[in-house]
Amino acid sequence: MSVDGGQIFRAAWIAGVHKYYPGEPKAGYVAPWEETPEWERAAAASVFDLVRAFTETTGDGVKKLSREDKGRYVALCWTAQIFKHIADPKPAYVAGWEDLPQWQQETDSDIFERIEDALSGS
Repeated sequence: MSVDGGQIFRAAWIAGVHKYYPGEPKAGYVAPWEETPEWERAAAASVFDLVRAFTETTGDGVKKLSREDKGRYVALCWTAQIFKHIADPKPAYVAGWEDLPQWQQETDSDIFERIEDALSGS
């Protein structure tokens, strides 16, 4: 069975939460793919596709972006997905980069880099 882009995104999210989250994360943060709500699976797949398209259209230029730039891109794409799937999201769900906790910023940066690795076959 092949793993789709949404599952790569989710696995990177869970790994980041385990690595960076201070204390015990909420169960939903680390729920396996099969227990993730359908809208969240669709959002994860969409963000994976957006990162893939971004890396494909920028070629080696994406390698010159900072880790923070990469995390910001993931965060922005995720926020757009929240607005798409949730009619009236909590402000924390759509916070700007500067307002995200550090653990989430680091996790978003890891997600981009994990997608890069997956696309390059690493």
